[in-house]
Amino acid sequence: MSDNARWVRPLGSASADGWDVAVDDTADGWSHTSLYAVTLAAGESRTVAAAEWEHVVVPLSGSVSVTVVDPEGLSHDCVLAGRASVFAGPSDVAYATRDCEVTVTARGAAATVAVCGARAARRHTPPLRHVGVADVPVELRGAGTASREVRNFATPGVLDADSIIACEVITPAGNWSSYPPHKHDEDRPGVESELEEIYYFQLRSTQRSELDPTSDEQGAEGGPHSSPREGFGYQRVYGTGERPIDVLAEVRSGDVVLVPHGWHGPAMAAPGYDLYYLNVMAGPGDERAWLICDDPAHGWVRDTWATQQIDPRLPLGGAQ
Repeated sequence: MSDNARWVRPLGSASADGWDVAVDDTADGWSHTSLYAVTLAAGESRTVAAAEWEHVVVPLSGSVSVTVVDPEGLSHDCVLAGRASVFAGPSDVAYATRDCEVTVTARGAAATVAVCGARAARRHTPPLRHVGVADVPVELRGAGTASREVRNFATPGVLDADSIIACEVITPAGNWSSYPPHKHDEDRPGVESELEEIYYFQLRSTQRSELDPTSDEQGAEGGPHSSPREGFGYQRVYGTGERPIDVLAEVRSGDVVLVPHGWHGPAMAAPGYDLYYLNVMAGPGDERAWLICDDPAHGWVRDTWATQQIDPRLPLGGAQ
């Protein structure tokens, strides 16, 4: 029996407290990560209350200001320039340590913003840090139809944090990413780390992107791309014999898939639609590390990349 009903959150099904998407430890079986996402009108704000969670603020479209109030009541501010859409290239981001209230406000025009979170044991200083877009490494991973672009704005070695690991992945239309299927649900030092993971999706029509490379899937009413959820992709999650899970979900812009454990991948971009996803990971281990193991039935696929070229469409948003 499919586990989609438990682990897939279509747009509108996870809204709460003014957020379009609100996923946190109030969800059954979820403990270590959170994600809040919302589209704000110019000047509109949302706040994440202070708690034992660290956060990374990621503008998805538009520009936002970030205000962090630390445990001493002091206010810290920064402005994130953002971008036209997730397909326009990387964005600058902001990190807030645990025990801080975080407020995001749309600047100048409407903005869509994500606030990624992870349960944290230690407080980091300073309370608020700005990561400039020039400091976000852009990695081209895989080859051939498994080519994808990874923007590592909050991974170990890029962002100093307690537990959160976050990045975003662009998969050109027709390609597969999160592939070969892999898992990270056991603590095996040097081999595999125990991390739960959130996938948040957006899609864009390639026909529309040819007209405007920075656009997302927002067409004029009545036009050929009138629905912002017209594009689609697929996400697969399946378990081991000891810990079964079975998810195969059609995903559209604004949808979320939760990965509590098990092999996950591929994330498939349908022909005609570029696929974006934001990943948020954290777990109970003391070491902040992304260590994975491939499904042994499919790991051999990595060896084929040596004789293939990286998809020439990448990077979609241009290297920084």
